[in-house]
Amino acid sequence: MSAVPAVVLVGPMGVGKSTVGRLLAERLGLGYRDTDDDIVAAEGRTIADIFVDEGEPVFRAIEKRAVHAALASHEGVLALGGGAVLDADTRALLAAHRVVYLSMDVEEAVRRTGLNAARPLLAVNPRKQWRELMEARRHLYEEVATAVVPTDGRTPEEVTQAALDALELKEA
Repeated sequence: MSAVPAVVLVGPMGVGKSTVGRLLAERLGLGYRDTDDDIVAAEGRTIADIFVDEGEPVFRAIEKRAVHAALASHEGVLALGGGAVLDADTRALLAAHRVVYLSMDVEEAVRRTGLNAARPLLAVNPRKQWRELMEARRHLYEEVATAVVPTDGRTPEEVTQAALDALELKEA
Protein backbone atom coordinates (compact mmCIF):
# COMPACT_ATOMS: atom_id res chain seq x y z
CA MET A 1 0.00 0.00 0.00
CA SER A 2 1.23 3.45 -0.86
CA ALA A 3 1.77 6.04 1.87
CA VAL A 4 0.24 8.74 -0.34
CA PRO A 5 -2.64 9.28 0.44
CA ALA A 6 -3.45 7.49 3.71
CA VAL A 7 -7.08 6.80 2.68
CA VAL A 8 -9.03 7.38 -0.53
CA LEU A 9 -12.84 7.57 -0.44
CA VAL A 10 -14.97 6.60 -3.43
CA GLY A 11 -18.71 6.24 -3.91
CA PRO A 12 -21.74 7.85 -5.49
CA MET A 13 -22.68 11.51 -5.21
CA GLY A 14 -24.31 12.34 -1.92
CA VAL A 15 -22.96 9.30 -0.05
CA GLY A 16 -21.03 11.49 2.38
CA LYS A 17 -17.46 11.32 1.09
CA SER A 18 -16.76 14.93 2.09
CA THR A 19 -18.31 14.66 5.54
CA VAL A 20 -16.76 11.28 6.35
CA GLY A 21 -13.47 12.36 4.76
CA ARG A 22 -13.19 15.37 7.06
CA LEU A 23 -14.05 13.24 10.11
CA LEU A 24 -11.55 10.54 9.10
CA ALA A 25 -8.83 13.15 8.57
CA GLU A 26 -9.55 14.66 11.98
CA ARG A 27 -9.51 11.27 13.72
CA LEU A 28 -6.26 10.27 11.98
CA GLY A 29 -4.59 13.65 12.53
CA LEU A 30 -4.21 14.18 8.76
CA GLY A 31 -5.22 16.72 6.14
CA TYR A 32 -8.34 16.37 3.99
CA ARG A 33 -8.65 17.02 0.27
CA ASP A 34 -11.50 16.62 -2.22
CA THR A 35 -10.69 16.44 -5.93
CA ASP A 36 -14.03 18.10 -6.76
CA ASP A 37 -12.88 21.12 -4.72
CA ASP A 38 -9.54 21.05 -6.58
CA ILE A 39 -11.37 21.14 -9.91
CA VAL A 40 -13.64 24.02 -8.90
CA ALA A 41 -10.64 26.01 -7.62
CA ALA A 42 -8.54 25.34 -10.73
CA GLU A 43 -11.35 25.99 -13.22
CA GLY A 44 -12.97 28.91 -11.40
CA ARG A 45 -16.46 27.49 -11.94
CA THR A 46 -18.74 24.79 -10.62
CA ILE A 47 -18.67 21.21 -11.83
CA ALA A 48 -22.26 21.66 -13.06
CA ASP A 49 -21.09 24.64 -15.15
CA ILE A 50 -18.24 22.61 -16.65
CA PHE A 51 -20.72 19.86 -17.60
CA VAL A 52 -23.10 22.35 -19.18
CA ASP A 53 -20.46 24.48 -20.93
CA GLU A 54 -17.97 21.82 -22.02
CA GLY A 55 -19.71 18.44 -21.72
CA GLU A 56 -18.93 15.31 -19.72
CA PRO A 57 -15.85 14.18 -21.74
CA VAL A 58 -14.06 17.49 -21.06
CA PHE A 59 -15.00 17.31 -17.38
CA ARG A 60 -13.74 13.71 -17.12
CA ALA A 61 -10.37 14.73 -18.62
CA ILE A 62 -10.08 17.59 -16.09
CA GLU A 63 -11.12 15.21 -13.31
CA LYS A 64 -8.55 12.58 -14.33
CA ARG A 65 -5.72 15.14 -14.14
CA ALA A 66 -6.93 16.39 -10.74
CA VAL A 67 -7.25 12.87 -9.32
CA HIS A 68 -3.84 11.76 -10.58
CA ALA A 69 -2.19 14.89 -9.14
CA ALA A 70 -3.88 14.39 -5.76
CA LEU A 71 -3.00 10.67 -5.62
CA ALA A 72 0.64 11.58 -6.25
CA SER A 73 0.89 14.37 -3.69
CA HIS A 74 -1.73 14.32 -0.91
CA GLU A 75 -0.72 12.42 2.22
CA GLY A 76 -4.00 12.62 4.13
CA VAL A 77 -7.57 11.59 3.37
CA LEU A 78 -8.65 12.08 -0.23
CA ALA A 79 -12.25 12.07 -1.50
CA LEU A 80 -12.83 11.47 -5.22
CA GLY A 81 -15.80 12.59 -7.29
CA GLY A 82 -18.46 9.97 -7.92
CA GLY A 83 -17.40 9.32 -11.51
CA ALA A 84 -13.62 9.28 -11.03
CA VAL A 85 -13.58 5.47 -11.09
CA LEU A 86 -14.88 5.45 -14.67
CA ASP A 87 -11.31 6.02 -15.88
CA ALA A 88 -9.25 2.81 -16.28
CA ASP A 89 -5.94 4.59 -15.58
CA THR A 90 -7.36 5.99 -12.35
CA ARG A 91 -8.59 2.55 -11.29
CA ALA A 92 -5.11 1.15 -11.97
CA LEU A 93 -3.53 3.85 -9.79
CA LEU A 94 -6.03 3.18 -7.00
CA ALA A 95 -4.79 -0.43 -6.75
CA ALA A 96 -1.79 0.88 -4.78
CA HIS A 97 -3.95 2.70 -2.21
CA ARG A 98 -6.26 2.04 0.74
CA VAL A 99 -9.65 2.74 -0.82
CA VAL A 100 -12.96 2.83 1.05
CA TYR A 101 -16.12 2.53 -1.04
CA LEU A 102 -18.96 4.26 0.80
CA SER A 103 -22.14 2.59 -0.43
CA MET A 104 -25.84 3.43 -0.14
CA ASP A 105 -29.12 2.37 -1.73
CA VAL A 106 -31.39 4.59 -3.82
CA GLU A 107 -33.79 5.41 -0.98
CA GLU A 108 -30.89 6.69 1.11
CA ALA A 109 -29.67 8.71 -1.90
CA VAL A 110 -33.10 10.32 -2.26
CA ARG A 111 -33.19 11.16 1.43
CA ARG A 112 -29.68 12.66 1.46
CA THR A 113 -29.48 14.53 -1.81
CA GLY A 114 -33.10 15.02 -2.68
CA LEU A 115 -31.62 13.99 -6.04
CA ASN A 116 -31.71 17.64 -6.95
CA ALA A 117 -31.10 19.41 -10.24
CA ALA A 118 -27.73 20.76 -9.04
CA ARG A 119 -26.43 17.27 -9.85
CA PRO A 120 -25.89 17.52 -13.62
CA LEU A 121 -26.13 13.78 -14.26
CA LEU A 122 -29.48 13.57 -12.45
CA ALA A 123 -31.40 16.41 -14.06
CA VAL A 124 -34.24 14.30 -15.56
CA ASN A 125 -35.95 11.45 -13.64
CA PRO A 126 -33.38 11.44 -10.81
CA ARG A 127 -34.29 8.08 -9.22
CA LYS A 128 -34.04 6.23 -12.53
CA GLN A 129 -30.81 8.00 -13.45
CA TRP A 130 -29.26 7.34 -10.03
CA ARG A 131 -30.09 3.63 -10.36
CA GLU A 132 -28.58 3.55 -13.86
CA LEU A 133 -25.45 5.35 -12.67
CA MET A 134 -25.04 2.86 -9.85
CA GLU A 135 -25.58 -0.11 -12.18
CA ALA A 136 -22.78 1.28 -14.37
CA ARG A 137 -20.44 2.15 -11.49
CA ARG A 138 -21.03 -0.23 -8.56
CA HIS A 139 -18.67 -2.90 -9.90
CA LEU A 140 -16.00 -0.23 -10.50
CA TYR A 141 -16.28 1.03 -6.91
CA GLU A 142 -16.04 -2.57 -5.71
CA GLU A 143 -13.07 -3.26 -8.01
CA VAL A 144 -10.96 -0.48 -6.46
CA ALA A 145 -12.12 -0.93 -2.85
CA THR A 146 -9.95 -2.21 -0.07
CA ALA A 147 -13.09 -2.04 2.10
CA VAL A 148 -16.79 -1.44 1.49
CA VAL A 149 -18.62 0.55 4.18
CA PRO A 150 -22.43 0.80 3.91
CA THR A 151 -23.73 4.20 4.97
CA ASP A 152 -27.48 3.52 5.01
CA GLY A 153 -29.08 4.51 8.30
CA ARG A 154 -25.71 5.39 9.85
CA THR A 155 -24.46 8.72 11.18
CA PRO A 156 -21.28 10.17 9.69
CA GLU A 157 -19.52 9.29 12.95
CA GLU A 158 -20.65 5.65 12.68
CA VAL A 159 -19.49 5.46 9.06
CA THR A 160 -16.14 7.00 10.02
CA GLN A 161 -15.64 4.43 12.79
CA ALA A 162 -16.63 1.60 10.43
CA ALA A 163 -14.03 2.82 7.90
CA LEU A 164 -11.32 3.01 10.57
CA ASP A 165 -12.24 -0.50 11.74
CA ALA A 166 -12.36 -1.91 8.21
CA LEU A 167 -8.89 -0.56 7.40
CA GLU A 168 -7.58 -1.37 10.90
CA LEU A 169 -6.31 2.20 11.25
CA LYS A 170 -5.43 3.71 14.60
CA GLU A 171 -6.53 7.19 15.52
CA ALA A 172 -3.93 9.90 16.05
